[in-house]
Amino acid sequence: MPLSGPGETPAAQPLPVSFPTPAPTPPAPRRRATDTGRTAVDDQQLVFFGAETGEPSVADLAGLLAGPGEVHRMGGTARLSVVVDAAWRVHVLVAELAQRGVRATWAPTDDERYAVRTAYTRMIVPLAAAWLRGSTQHPPAGFQLDGRRLRLWLAAAGAADPPDFLLRLGGTDPDRWAAVGAALAAAGLGGELVRPDAGGPAYRIAGRRRTLRLAELVGGRPPAAPPPTWPTRP
Repeated sequence: MPLSGPGETPAAQPLPVSFPTPAPTPPAPRRRATDTGRTAVDDQQLVFFGAETGEPSVADLAGLLAGPGEVHRMGGTARLSVVVDAAWRVHVLVAELAQRGVRATWAPTDDERYAVRTAYTRMIVPLAAAWLRGSTQHPPAGFQLDGRRLRLWLAAAGAADPPDFLLRLGGTDPDRWAAVGAALAAAGLGGELVRPDAGGPAYRIAGRRRTLRLAELVGGRPPAAPPPTWPTRP
C-alpha cells in the first residue's frame, strides 16, 4: 500500500501501511438477557463511564486535546489535528473519527510521523470554543475524562512502558498539564507527571490497580493496535 501525500480517507487516500495488517473489525458484542431482566454483553461487565458504554460523539475528541491534539478555528468552522508516531494509530483514529461522523485526512511528516486532521467543520466549533482562549489551548473548567475520551488519547499518544503506561501530553504549559492530571485523578487514574527533561511531557499510569482501571475504561484493543501497545483486562 503506497505511502503518498495527503488525501481523504478512506475514499481517496489509502491508509499508511501498518504491520501486521489490521484484521477486520469484529462485530459488536451480542447482548443477552440476564435472570434479572437486564442485559449483559457476553460474560464481560461494562464499566461505568467506560468506552463501551454510551454512544460515540464528537465531544469525545476532547480526549485528543488532553494529549497532543490541537484545535484551530477558521471563520465559523474549526478542525482538530494530531501528529502520531505509528501507522497503526492512523488506522485507529480514522476509524474512531468516522464512528463520530467526522471525516479525517492524513499525511506523512518530515520526521517520519503522521499528521491526522479533520476537515474544517462546524461540528468541531464547540470543542474549539471550550478549549481556546485566543491562541492558547487549555482544558475548560470542570474538564472530565471518560472511557471514550481516554480511548482516543491512548490511540493517539499512549505508550506501554512495562509494567506502566504513559499518556503523552501536548503543549508546554504546566497549568494545562495540571488540569489534565486532575481529570485523570478524578477518573481513578492519578498519574505521575513525567517532565520534558525526563522523556515527557506525559502522565505515567503506574501500579496494577491503575493499569487495570485504564484497561477497563478504554475497552478492547482495536484490531490495528499491536498487542503490547494496549492495556489488557484479566
